[in-house]
Formats: sequence, structure tokens, C-alpha cells
Amino acid sequence: MEAKAVSRYVRISPQKVRMLIDAVKGKPVEAALDKLKFMPQKAAGIVEKVVRSAVANADQKPDMDVDSLVIRNIMVDPGPMLKRFRARARGRGARILKRTAHITVILAEDSLS
Repeated sequence: MEAKAVSRYVRISPQKVRMLIDAVKGKPVEAALDKLKFMPQKAAGIVEKVVRSAVANADQKPDMDVDSLVIRNIMVDPGPMLKRFRARARGRGARILKRTAHITVILAEDSLS
């Protein structure tokens, strides 16, 4: 059995989220949440919220044991970019890309417990 949560159009660069998902991928949910709580990055709070949402989704399934959940996979895909311009010298404009991300968390029951 699997439980899944998706957060879409998050206003953060996918590259910044990918830096820290390797730290929690494959870990038990409790250990992952403890680790995310003490990470200083903005993305840690966002990923923590998505993991908690996936745990809540797993709790709704009657045949899933919430205590034995493991983070099977976390994926971060790029979302649409907001395109803005900043004024530069000689009347030119420089493009600014405000990136968004789609974060997907998949939880599964640990086969060992």
C-alpha cells in the first residue's frame, strides 16, 4: 500500500528543493520529520508540510499502519515560470525567471516491520 501527497505551484526553485530531499529519501517518516525540522532552508518547511499531508492521507486508509511508514520516493518537478523584467542600463530589460516547483511525496509501509 502507498500513500501520496502532491504540492503544486510552490514558489521556490526546484533546484533548491532537490538539494535536501536526498537527506530524507528512504528514511522512516518520524526520522525524516525530525531531520527536516532542524534544517535551516526554506524548502525544509515546505517538504515537511507535504510529508505531513502524505501521512494524513495514509491515516485515512484503514489497512495502513501509520507507525511503519517509510518515505519511498520524493520527486521535485519544475512548474511554470513567472517571467518578469528588471530595468538595466541604456533602456534595456533583463529577464527574471521566478521558478515554481511541484513536490510529490510517496510513502509506503516498511516491509521489515
